[in-house]
Amino acid sequence: MEFKQENYYNSEERIWYGKPERTYFSKDQSIGEIIFREMKRHPKLIAQISDTENTILTRQELLLNSMRVASFMRKMGMVQTDIVGIIARNTTHMFAVAYGCFFNGIAFHSLNISYEESTIGKLFDITKPRLIFCDGDDYQKVKAATAHQNVMIVTMRNHHKDSISIDEVLAATVEDDFKPARLEQGINQTLAILCSSGTTGTPKAVTINNSHKIFNYCPLTTDDVQYTHSTLDWVTGLLTTVTSGVYSTTRVIADNPFDPARLLRAIEKYQITWLLQPPSQIAMIANCKEFDEANLQSIRCYMYGGGRTSIESQNSIRSRLQTDCMNMAYGFTELGTMVCMNDNFDQKPNSAGHVVEGFKLKILNEQNETLGPNEVGEICVNNGQHWSGYYGNPEETMKIKDSEGWFHSGDLGYVDDDGYLYVIERKKDMLKYQNIMYYPNEIEQIISQMPDVADVCVFGVWNQFNGDEAAAAVVKKPGSQIHAQDVVDFVQRHTDAKYKQLNGGAVIVDELVRSANGKTNRLGTKAYFLDIKDRN
Repeated sequence: MEFKQENYYNSEERIWYGKPERTYFSKDQSIGEIIFREMKRHPKLIAQISDTENTILTRQELLLNSMRVASFMRKMGMVQTDIVGIIARNTTHMFAVAYGCFFNGIAFHSLNISYEESTIGKLFDITKPRLIFCDGDDYQKVKAATAHQNVMIVTMRNHHKDSISIDEVLAATVEDDFKPARLEQGINQTLAILCSSGTTGTPKAVTINNSHKIFNYCPLTTDDVQYTHSTLDWVTGLLTTVTSGVYSTTRVIADNPFDPARLLRAIEKYQITWLLQPPSQIAMIANCKEFDEANLQSIRCYMYGGGRTSIESQNSIRSRLQTDCMNMAYGFTELGTMVCMNDNFDQKPNSAGHVVEGFKLKILNEQNETLGPNEVGEICVNNGQHWSGYYGNPEETMKIKDSEGWFHSGDLGYVDDDGYLYVIERKKDMLKYQNIMYYPNEIEQIISQMPDVADVCVFGVWNQFNGDEAAAAVVKKPGSQIHAQDVVDFVQRHTDAKYKQLNGGAVIVDELVRSANGKTNRLGTKAYFLDIKDRN
């Protein structure tokens, strides 16, 4: 599978353009309508295989289950302005829930299973879902987080005695003339809502519309077997759910914590052709003991993005692929798809690649002036389409997308003379641990509760397996006997979120590194922390 991206650079505008967007389906068709039609066209093909639950569904079976979920919602009296909540793993019937929402034109708001009760409460307070699908494992947490709301909860597995089970939903009667609903707002209508944290730690709900750009980035056929471990709260999980429905592929799923050895076995067992991963999983695969004996010959498209990974890990995997099909991608949740893809690893190994079709890109300096090739600034992207913004948060929406339709990514980078984008670092403070986004100030607020702490700075220390491991530099109050391990232990006791632990450690310092204006210099403090660690 080849992604031959081409750029056009307008030197007067200082803007890089991708190729014109291709059209595969009628532009006014919703994603739900397209998937419904395509599933009817290929009823006997295998739609889904669960490697962990040992289930197989044909497209006909998955279509019927999806219609049953949609019918259940219709009988509840749900309308297109309602929201469905999702906080669940990739279990057998999870994608019938997603397609059922698509068929009804009802957006789902999907959260990560690792979120704390307080975070779940904040996020669902934004969208106020009428119906929530979750695993029985998380029922009590979700129930407590939404106790003040009038919400029905359906469990997907390990059913709680007080919940409705997915089996009851799948018993719903489907009318003979069932059809997907026409969207009241056309393709500008919200398809799904994913999560993104704000710089203050306040969660934001990112709307994704029914744009065909979601699936135009990747040519797939009925011969393809797709896999991503991402759940529906990740844009990669949403992309895979949409593309497998649109292109009638076979999708392999699993509901276990990521296990590199198990995935390697699955690749050979199911002859997976299409793989989409975050960088941390690449490192885990390349460094697991089973890798040397693994058979990756079936893969013809290996995509990864969402952070950085070592060249050594990438080269290890590339050496085992039958064709040169490993592509780094760059994008962000607000766009709902990929922006750039690198199809030339050998010459541009650290690049995010060329701008994909239907997008344009520019680089801005601090004065909002457009920069030319090889000049570092903020990466800005325009997809030429409507965006409903952050749900219920117009103020933050205006900060990321300007009046001319440009998304300001918060990432620093440059484009070289050949039109290849290089991402240097995040302008924002956002960090990612095992692909869960978090902000340093969330952990700083916890540490600041310690009576012996005078000041604190939290930052990410990169680990090829986990991504950004939180670490802290702490200034203790005079006369205090606090130690670094006390800080680590305190954070562990005050949050049950693994990604918010001080996985990178802590140090006690006399003072934090500060900028000329007196503000804490996070990068300078991090450098000081690393120097202390190296000397010890």
